[in-house]
Amino acid sequence: MNARKSRSPVWAHAGRMLALLALCLVALQIVFATRIALMNVVDPQSTAFQRSEAWRLLTSQGQILWSQQWADNAELSRHLKRAVIASEDASFVEHPGVEWEAVEQAWRRNERAAERAGRLAARQSARQSASQSAAARAGRPARAPKVVGGSTITQQLAKNLLLSGERTVPRKAQELVLALWLETFLSKQRILEIYLNNVEWGEGVFGAQAASRHYFRVDAAQLGPAQAARLAVMLPAPKRFEKNPGSVYVSGRAATIVARMGDVQLP
Repeated sequence: MNARKSRSPVWAHAGRMLALLALCLVALQIVFATRIALMNVVDPQSTAFQRSEAWRLLTSQGQILWSQQWADNAELSRHLKRAVIASEDASFVEHPGVEWEAVEQAWRRNERAAERAGRLAARQSARQSASQSAAARAGRPARAPKVVGGSTITQQLAKNLLLSGERTVPRKAQELVLALWLETFLSKQRILEIYLNNVEWGEGVFGAQAASRHYFRVDAAQLGPAQAARLAVMLPAPKRFEKNPGSVYVSGRAATIVARMGDVQLP
């Protein structure tokens, strides 16, 4: 009897903590939803990723070399819109923000990566017990497998706008929720407009206007099909591709994107 009474306050405290946690999560979603809804009329001045990059540049280089200029939807080349959709998210106008089949495939890839990491850790442990030198090598902590996902343009925008760059399951789950908020409150046209104005195209180069001036010395509205396709190729790894934007890979991939652009439906 006394034992039951002593446990009751513990369970009550745990229940209150869970209720508080749930309330905080709901409040956070309301904040996110409100900020996204306001983007119907207010252009976002910066994103979480941009602020993170600005801090990295300041701490690593002692200065922030930055190029970004907002371009309204009418000032963005239709060629660029088609190229980015063809390269990044061919079914952009059709899906509800998330490609669930791609998410499922990414989940399976993550599970396989976790299994490989576990096997590698086991082999390292075996080598550690075999010799001192192996122990020194195995003493280094194994890298945790990255959480990857078949991200749509909407998911990429959700991640860049409001989330940190870490790759964890909770962050990925929040990304999916934000993608659904974006699709609920904003039109596809507005989502693409915000995305193209904030996506990274090189170190300190953000948005279509800055990228167009940086790489081709033209405004975003004046980009031709080939130029637009080259910019689209860079999006998965802009810092890597900016070192050699005229590489064989970029040229070949750009040609493929140009061939696909005619089939792209714009929002």
